[in-house]
Order: sequence, then structure tokens, then C-alpha cells
Amino acid sequence: MRKSAMSRKDKKNLIRILVALGLFAVVFTVDKILALDRVFGGNFGWLFPFALYLAVYLIIGYDVLWKAVRNIVRGQVFDENFLMCVATLGAFALAIYRGLTGQEIEGFDEACAVLLFYQVGEWFQSYATGKSRKSISKLMDIRPDYANIKRESGFEQVDPSEVKIGDIVVINPGEKVPLDGVVVKGATALDTKALTGESLPREIAEGGEVISGCVNLTSQIEVRVTKEFYDSTVSKILDLVENASSQKSKAENFITKFAKYYTPTVVIVALLLAVIPGAITLDWSTWVYRALSFLVVSCPCALVISIPLSFFAGIGAASRYGILVKGSNYLEKFNRANTFVFDKTGTLTKGNFAVTKISPESDREEILRLAAIAEQDSNHPIARSIVSAYGKKAQSGYALTNVAGAGVVAVCGEDTICCGNEKLMEQNGIAFEKENGLGTVVYVARNGKFIGSLLISDEIKEESKEVVGALNAMGCKTVMLTGDNEAIAESVANEIGLTGYKASLLPQNKVEEVEKLLGEKGRQDVLCFVGDGINDAPVLMRSDIGIAMGGAGSDAAIEASDIVLMKDNLRGIPLAKRIARKTMQIVFQNIIFSIAVKVAILILSAFGIANMWIAVFGDVGVAVLAILNAMRVNSKYEKPPKRKASLRRE
Repeated sequence: MRKSAMSRKDKKNLIRILVALGLFAVVFTVDKILALDRVFGGNFGWLFPFALYLAVYLIIGYDVLWKAVRNIVRGQVFDENFLMCVATLGAFALAIYRGLTGQEIEGFDEACAVLLFYQVGEWFQSYATGKSRKSISKLMDIRPDYANIKRESGFEQVDPSEVKIGDIVVINPGEKVPLDGVVVKGATALDTKALTGESLPREIAEGGEVISGCVNLTSQIEVRVTKEFYDSTVSKILDLVENASSQKSKAENFITKFAKYYTPTVVIVALLLAVIPGAITLDWSTWVYRALSFLVVSCPCALVISIPLSFFAGIGAASRYGILVKGSNYLEKFNRANTFVFDKTGTLTKGNFAVTKISPESDREEILRLAAIAEQDSNHPIARSIVSAYGKKAQSGYALTNVAGAGVVAVCGEDTICCGNEKLMEQNGIAFEKENGLGTVVYVARNGKFIGSLLISDEIKEESKEVVGALNAMGCKTVMLTGDNEAIAESVANEIGLTGYKASLLPQNKVEEVEKLLGEKGRQDVLCFVGDGINDAPVLMRSDIGIAMGGAGSDAAIEASDIVLMKDNLRGIPLAKRIARKTMQIVFQNIIFSIAVKVAILILSAFGIANMWIAVFGDVGVAVLAILNAMRVNSKYEKPPKRKASLRRE
């Protein structure tokens, strides 16, 4: 059965609103048809409609009255609860005054309508916030409840914070991985959806690293803990999520300050509107009614509610796609991001070596077989990539001799295999065909005869070209910084479609290059750096927006960044850009719409052209429309169009 999107509190409030709305509709309809104040006649006929409307008023507004009283006691006088109470209780008082003076009763229905529609607006706000929070709260489900420590006498279930580095924890199928560590016994599949958003399980065996927050799916495993709970992946992610709302955007800070001075100002203006014209004309009921209408429409609900809600919805939408934004201020700034600086290794490329070319291709299997024999005992990344590309168990029985700076010579009886660089071929007097590809070249010869060569390169991530193309299509500048030589850097930049690059950089040179780019950019421009390694932390902190790769990225990089890509997928960058852009569009729409409508109705209320019903729309109607508009941030996001960029040397 599908779980309802509404919380228990939202359901309870919705029922209360519907009950109050039904009662109000009945009382209002009967009142307009029969004139309830004339049912019993006499000077106190108004008491009958007063009692009926008061019952509706208390059902729908008891919590607003309580909040207003509680806030006044705490010294927080001027808020929307205070304005609602003053306006509605004032309307009741005005209706009673009219009844006592024998005038036509006006005010009971408006007072109930104001609170009724105000509560409708509050419900929409709560529902929208809950919907956005649901995306973020999925990350909160990764918190482990316990850890099973392996003891001599058996297993002991303890709080994850009590586990020390080096302890062995047992994780059964269906349990969350409580802490980061290395598998020492068993093999299983892990559900990483909560952390990365990936639907496919991740296979893990002995020696493999596991991170906290994943769910064990198939078999029991034993893990040696490498990080205490406070330093674990899950703990850091939860801390980022919990603190995201504390980093407010400029728009939110402006609205907070605006409401602080705006609310007492409109209360004073409403008081003057009632007193001065009332004293001059002696038509107190008319001017008090106008002042009350003025108060209702002046409530800054639409701005105070919808602006933070828009940012919250944006952060929620991003988290649904595995993008953790540490605060609304970063979301606001990211909208203006127009320069993206990428680290190469581990960011644009996979950071692992792979066989990318074999020459001649017709002898592929034989070249790989011979190279795997020579490299089978080496732990060097180049050797591992060759053995991995062969994909079979290499033939044993060969005596392997490592030639420093040249390669490996494998001998078995009269069979001799030479596997290495140009120097090894020259030392053994072997004529070979030179490979001019970009990367590390390994030449293979057998019994003095050249067999072929392998080109080993760092693999470009499959999404790199797509992401860079999407950013270029948005009018952004894309630059790569790398320690590789000019030829490799130019090749990668050309293949991916970057607008610029800088090669042969030491780690400290990256900071210098970012400083130069920061000095060249305009005042409203925003520079983002995307990296994953521990040496990227200084650059991530120095840039306007730091973006870290969450799953494979180092702890230092994640902590120094402002946005974390939990999926380790660069596609999150243009997606986050679109979410930020849509968020800011909706924020500005809500600000302009809310202020324009309110100013118009405030003026009409002051001149008596707009009654309290129109004032209700000016307050609650605008708030509801603004909230519904804010909810659009949480919609689905399609892929952007692609466009090729022209390469230039930075």
C-alpha cells in the first residue's frame, strides 16, 4: 500500500479546515438568505449570528490566537499571528458595535473567512514543506541504529558511537552498515541508493571498502572499522543535511529584515488610518473597517513563507537527484555560476589506468597474453590494467626479472618475453614500431622479435563530454587544470569539448591559476571548482562555489566544498544549475507578484474601494498562489540541449 504524502498533522489540520469550511458555508448561506440577526429580533438579535460565527472562528483559529498570545509573552509581538488576531478580533468588535448601535451587521463573516483562508494557506505551506523535506529526509534514513561488535564470547549490540577503530563488526542481511571499514570476511551486495541514488546493488568482497549508510542485502559480512562514527561518511552527510537550512540566501535575509520593519509599520499606518479620518468624519465604523481590511492585506505571509519555501524546495529537489547543497545561499549563488574549473584526474577522468589501444589489433589476444605473463606479479597500476584487460589467469612457470626503469623480462626455458618501454627494447636490440599515442606505451617482444604494443591511458568518464557540452550550451566557460603534459591535456580537452585548459601544474599551482581566474571574472560572475582529491581542498575553499565528488572524493574535499555530488556523477552539475535557475526564477516571481498585488490592494483598501473579502485574497490568496508556485521547483528536470564549444589555450 502506498504511503500517503501527508503527515498525520497535515491530515488532522485538513479535516479541521474542511469541517470549519462546511460549517462556515452553512452559516454564511443561511445568514445571507434569512438574515440571522433578525431571527430573534430586538436590540440583541446580533447575538445569534455572533454565537454561530464565533463557534466557526474558534474551531478554525484557536491555534492562531494561542500562538499570538504566546509570542506576545515572549516579546515577539509583530508577526502574522498578531496581525490575523488584530484584524479578525477587530472585525468581530466592529460587528458587535454595529449591532449595538442598530446598524447593519458587517464583520462576523469576514473575520471567519480571513482565518479560514489563512489556515488554508498555512496548510499548503506545511504540505509543500513536507513534500520537499521528504526528499531530504531520505538521507536521514541512512542513520544506523546499532552495530554488532564481534567479541570472544559472541556478538554485542552497541551504539555505533561506541565502536572504536580496529573493531570487527558483523553486518547481517537487511542491516545498515554502521561505520566505514574494510571487509575481512564474506561477500555480499550492498544497496547504496540512500547515499548515491544508484538503483543497482554494489558487489563487495574481502578487502573491499564499505561506507556507512549502505544496506547489506544478501550475506553476512565482517568488517574491520577504519573510522569512528563521528568521522564516518554517514555522520558527515547527516551533519551537512541538518545544517543546510542555517545557510540563508541574500533573498531570505532580505525578507527577514523586511518583515521585521514592515509589520510594525503597517500596524501604525492602519491605526492612523482608523483614528485620523475617523476623528475628522466621526464615521468610526467605516474607517475602522478600512483599517482592518488594510491590516489583513498587509500581512507579509506570501513573502515570509514562499521565499524560504522556494529555496527549501530547491534543496529538496537537488537531494532527490543525489546532489547535496549545503545551504540556500549556495543555491542562490550557483544560479550565477558561469565559470567551471575542473580537476582532471578522478573528476573528468576515472583516475585509473586502462588499455585503450593495442597495435596491431589483429594480434590483440596474443599481445595481451604475453604482457599479462610478464606483469602478473606486479602491483603497479600499469601492470594491473594489463592483467585486468586480459581477463584470464596468466600462464605461470616464468621467472620474472624487473629491469629498473625499463620493464620486465619473463623467462621459461628457451622462451623469453620482454615487456616494457623503449629503453627495454633498445637494451635487448629489438627493432620495434614506435607508438605515438598519448599515454604510457608498453612494448611486447618474444624471443627477440617485436610482437606489438599497448597504450595505457587514464579513461575519460563517459559523462564528461555530455556535461561539458551542457555547461557550454548554458553559456558557461569550462576550464581544466591538470598536472599532465601539454599533449595529454590538449587531447583530453579536445575530446571533451572544454573551452580552455592549463597543463603541467603542481598542486600548489592550481590555487594560483584559480586566483588568476577569480581576478579576471566580473563582479557578478561566479567561479566553481570541481574536484575530488585531498589536494583539491584548498582550491575548493578558495573558489566561489566548491563542488566535490561525494562517493569517491576525499573527506577533506567534501568538507571544503559547498555542493556534494553523492552519485560521483558529473551530470549532477548541469542538473543542479537548472534547479538553481528555476528556484531563483520562482523566488523573483513570488517577490514581484506578492508586492505588486499587496500594494494595489493596500491602496484600494485605504480608499474604501476594496472590502475585506478582497483583502482576504490579497493576503491568503496571494500566499497560496506563491506557495503553489514554489512547489514547482520540485518538478522533474529534463536533459539540456548540447552545443559544441571552441577550444582555446588558457
